[in-house]
Amino acid sequence: MLEYEYEPVPGLPDHLPAGEVLLWQGAPRWRSLMRYGFHERGWVAYFGALLAWYAVSAARHGDAMAAAVGTARFALLAALAIGVLEGFAWLVARTTLYTVTSRRVVMRFGVALPITVNLPFKLIEQAGMRVNPDGSGDLLITVVPGHKVSYFILWPHVRPWHLLRVKPEMRGVADVERAGAVLGRALALAHGQAAGMMEPAAGPSGLRPGAAVAA
Repeated sequence: MLEYEYEPVPGLPDHLPAGEVLLWQGAPRWRSLMRYGFHERGWVAYFGALLAWYAVSAARHGDAMAAAVGTARFALLAALAIGVLEGFAWLVARTTLYTVTSRRVVMRFGVALPITVNLPFKLIEQAGMRVNPDGSGDLLITVVPGHKVSYFILWPHVRPWHLLRVKPEMRGVADVERAGAVLGRALALAHGQAAGMMEPAAGPSGLRPGAAVAA
């Protein structure tokens, strides 16, 4: 049995109802997810600092050969840890599909257990966009107060550390500005506003609200 072969439409739990139109679909780019979502450079710097500290400490308290062997083992373990994280990022990207229709955002994900989350436009208070230097980025969704979503079920498709007011996030999208324009227009039209596109932030860490939508 092929993965997700039960889906009548890729990324969707059922056929679209009459009048609902598929506008955009995309998946995370695993390298972008690893670099910006899982903070690859931070992990490399962390293990590099530990490796340097271990090498200096081992050289001071033992012979050169023992220090070299110990440092090589530590480096291998560090490389293995980063490799496991990269493998997880690849699996997340492979099993995730984001969908924007004329009425909702659908997030299908799950490395071990497939999960589909539907976010109707009427429950979306605001959307925003973060653009990375490589052109990929994240689309952040703020749900109207009173409608709770689970941080732990959504992770890693969620804004980190926002536990009290969970914000779903489409992460590592390859052409995020195009996807943001589609979502911005759809939200504006659904709520009777003038159609427009989200404004990207100036840098990878910034985030500006896109089409502000009152439910």
